[in-house]
Amino acid sequence: MEKLVLRIATTGLFLFFLPVILNAQFDLQERLERKAKERLERKADQTIDKGFDKAEEGVDKGTREATKGKDKEAGTAEGSPEAASEEGTSGSTAPAGAAVAPRSLKAYSKFDFVPGEQIIALEDFTQDAVGDFPARWNTNSSGEVVTIEGREGRWLKFNGEGIFYPEFLGVLPENCTIEFEVATSEEFSYYCAFLTTAFVADDNTNLLRPEKHGCVEVSVHPQGAGGSQGNTRVEVTGVDRQTIMNNDKGQMQLVHRGIAPFAKVSIWRQKARLRVYLNEEKVWDIPRAFQPGINYRFLLEGGGCEGSTAYMKDLRVAAGAPDTRNKLITEGRLVTRGILFDSGSDRIKPESYGTLKDIATVLTENATVRVRIIGHTDSDGDEAANLELSKRRAAAVREALIKEFAVDGGRLETDGKGEGNPAGPNDGPQGKANNRRVEFVKL
Repeated sequence: MEKLVLRIATTGLFLFFLPVILNAQFDLQERLERKAKERLERKADQTIDKGFDKAEEGVDKGTREATKGKDKEAGTAEGSPEAASEEGTSGSTAPAGAAVAPRSLKAYSKFDFVPGEQIIALEDFTQDAVGDFPARWNTNSSGEVVTIEGREGRWLKFNGEGIFYPEFLGVLPENCTIEFEVATSEEFSYYCAFLTTAFVADDNTNLLRPEKHGCVEVSVHPQGAGGSQGNTRVEVTGVDRQTIMNNDKGQMQLVHRGIAPFAKVSIWRQKARLRVYLNEEKVWDIPRAFQPGINYRFLLEGGGCEGSTAYMKDLRVAAGAPDTRNKLITEGRLVTRGILFDSGSDRIKPESYGTLKDIATVLTENATVRVRIIGHTDSDGDEAANLELSKRRAAAVREALIKEFAVDGGRLETDGKGEGNPAGPNDGPQGKANNRRVEFVKL
C-alpha cells in the first residue's frame, strides 16, 4: 500500500510539473531554433559580404593596375617610395584590406586635437618579447605582443573578451590626452565585435571587474553593424550607478571593414569635457562627461567572436592643457611635443595639424611677434646626425607654418640643438619622447 501511495504521489507530482517541463523544453527548443536561424543568417550574410569584398578587390586591383600604368608613363618606378605609398601593404598577422596611403597635412584640416604638454606614460611594448602578454599590463582574459607585416612597431593582440589594464598608468590628471593606434582582423565582424575605452573610478577594489559607478565608456564597433552594435557610443554613469548619458552615433565607426582596418584614436579630457577623435574626424565633444569628485583610471575592454581580433599599439598619455597664447606671448617660450615626425626624418606627421594650427593662430593674432623655432631630438643614433636632423625639423616646421597657415616667413628663424639640451634623462621610451620636442622662443 505504501509503495502504491508513493507511486501515485510521484505520478501526481510528475503530472503537476509536466506542463512546466514541456514549456521549458519548448522555450529551449525555440531559443535553439532562433539561435540556429540567426547563425544561418549570419553565415549567409558573411558569404554575401565576402562575395562583395572579392568583387571590390577585383575593382581595386584593376584600379591599381591602371594607376601603375599611369605611374610608369609619368616615370615613377614600381619600387619607388611614391609607388609604395600608393599601393601600401597589409599586415599578414590578421589585419587585412588595403593599407591607407600617407595623409597630407591638408587632410587633417578639421583636426583640432592638441596633445598634452608633458608625456606621463608611453607604451610601445619594446620591453616585451613577441608572443608574451606585456609585463606592465594585467588582464582577466588573454593577449600577446605581436608584429604586423608591413607596419612598424609591436602591437598588443586581444585574444579574448575581457579587461586589459595598464597597471603603470595611475590616476589620470584632470587635463590630459590619450592616444593609441588600433587595428582589426578581416574577421572583426560587425556581428559581435567591439572595443571599449573605459574611464573608471579609482575606488574600485578590482579594476579587472570594475563596477559602473562614475564610469565613462567610449565604445566603437565596425562599420555596418545593426542597431547599437554599429555605432560609436558614449555612456556616462554617475556615482549612484545610474546612467546619465547613453548616446549612439552611427556615422563614425572605428574602421571600414575590409577597406581601412587601421585607425588612430585620440581622446582629450579637459576637466569635465570629453573629446574623441577617430583619425582626423572629431566624433564626440561632450561638455560634461567626467563627474566632479571622481579620480579616473583608464582601461581597455575588447571582445568578439572567434577570429574577430583587435590590436592596439603606441599608447601615449600626456598631462596638461595647451596654453599656447600665454606661454608664447606672456612667458616668451613655448615647448611642444605635439609636432611629430617620421622616425629619423624631417617629414611632419599629419596628426600634428592641430598643434601647428594652434601656434599659427597665436602668431597671426600677434602680427608683430617674431620667433625662433628650435628642434630637439633624443640621444639615439649619432650625435652629429641628430644635430643636423633637429635643424631640418625646425626648418620643416617653419615651412609648414608658411605654406599651410600663411605665416610671414620673415618672422620665423630656425635652429637645432640635436640631443645637446635634453629635457630629462634619455632612459626608456617615455624619457626619449619627452626629449623629442620643438621649442618656440619669442625674439
